[in-house]
Amino acid sequence: MHVKALRVLYKYNGIFVLAGSLLGPLYAIYVERLQKGILTVSASWAAFLVSTTIFSLVLTRVGDRVKEKEYLLLAGFLIRAVAWFSYIYIRNISQLIGLQILLGLGEAVGTPAFEVIFAEHLEKGKHIDDYADWKVVVNLVTAVGTILGGLIASRFGFTPLFLAMSLLALVAFFGVLFKPRRLL
Repeated sequence: MHVKALRVLYKYNGIFVLAGSLLGPLYAIYVERLQKGILTVSASWAAFLVSTTIFSLVLTRVGDRVKEKEYLLLAGFLIRAVAWFSYIYIRNISQLIGLQILLGLGEAVGTPAFEVIFAEHLEKGKHIDDYADWKVVVNLVTAVGTILGGLIASRFGFTPLFLAMSLLALVAFFGVLFKPRRLL
C-alpha cells in the first residue's frame, strides 16, 4: 500500500509542482510589467514568505487536529489554483501583495500536509530512497516546467500561462480528491 500511495503522491504533487514551476523565474518579469523596480519584486515575494510563515504558525496550533490530512493538501491545491488564476486580473502592486498573501495561505496549508502524508507512507528502511526519488521528480518536473513556462509566456503571454498553472493545479486537486482515502 505504501508504494501505491507514494506513486499517487509523486504523480499528483508532481503535476502541482509542474504548475508552480511554469511561473518560476518569470515572476520577476511579470511584476516588472506591473511596476518597475527591483524592490517591488522583492517586496511582493517577501509578502508571500511572511504570510506563509504566519499561516504556518497558525497551522501548528490546529493542523494536527485535522484527521484527514488529504483535506489540507486539497485546500492548498485549490487555494493556489485560485490565486494563480487571479494573477490574470492583477492591475497594481497592492492587489499583487494581497494575492501573494493568499498564496502564502495555500503554501502553509498544502505543503506541510503533503510532507506529513508522504512521511506516513515511507517504506521502512528505504527513507532515503523515497526522499531521493521525490527529489528527482521535483527537480526534473521543475526544469521542464521552467522551460515550458518560458515557451508559453514568450509565445502567448502571461494569461495563458496562469490558466495553464490553474488547470494543472485543478488536475492535481481532482486527482487526489477522487482517489480512495484508504490509498492515501
